[in-house]
Amino acid sequence: MSIFKSILNTVPRPWLIKISYWVRPFVAFALKGNRFTDPIDGKSFRKFLPYGYGTQRENALSPSTLSLERHRLLWLFLKEETDFFTSTKKQKTLHIAPEQCFLDLFRKQHNLEYTTSDIESPIADVKADICNLPFKDNEFDVVFCNHVLEHITDDTKAMQELYRVLKPGGFGIFQIPQDLNREKTFEDNTITDRKERARIFGQYDHVRVYGRDYFDRLRNVGFKVDEVNYTQKITPEKLERFCLMKNEILPVCYK
Repeated sequence: MSIFKSILNTVPRPWLIKISYWVRPFVAFALKGNRFTDPIDGKSFRKFLPYGYGTQRENALSPSTLSLERHRLLWLFLKEETDFFTSTKKQKTLHIAPEQCFLDLFRKQHNLEYTTSDIESPIADVKADICNLPFKDNEFDVVFCNHVLEHITDDTKAMQELYRVLKPGGFGIFQIPQDLNREKTFEDNTITDRKERARIFGQYDHVRVYGRDYFDRLRNVGFKVDEVNYTQKITPEKLERFCLMKNEILPVCYK
């Protein structure tokens, strides 16, 4: 096991977040180059860092923003396909489990009224359980909740809360790790051994593996869901340069 993988599997996530703020400037400097580019900040590197709790993916983690493939894809989609960054109307935005690569950038957007929430993250504004959010009905124009639901035992309740707080006419993006070769989502609460959970679910703190039925699970709580394969609009050259995961589906949800 590499040192990087060992750290991922043993250091608690809140600690990792705090440590990363100190470490990333040194790593970014050491990896400067021209082969790969992070579209979020436009900086280029000779390589990205590997990432993964099981089998590590090469060139997955950007040294500067700490973005992963899914973050860079989401950034490109928001920038090119929505008015998230350009709307003249103030958009009230809720970000569950805010990612570091977006946090400061979203906070600086003059057109956003930006609120972050998480049950344990040290960088969240509001400490809250996603299954019992302390927000009004129909409060937010935009809701992000990425790579969270696979950690939640009652994901239906969490989806209902996301639907409740989203305004009619608003949109949300709720990315999850997904096995598109699997028709049905798999979960088994009797599996409690950490190593066994990591082997079966991909990470020790995941409680399920989502299949293609994930989109219908969102529809069942009321969302209109567009299954967006935005990578089809990106040239092969940019897919490689931005280190994106081909055919990743963005679940774009409307109320």
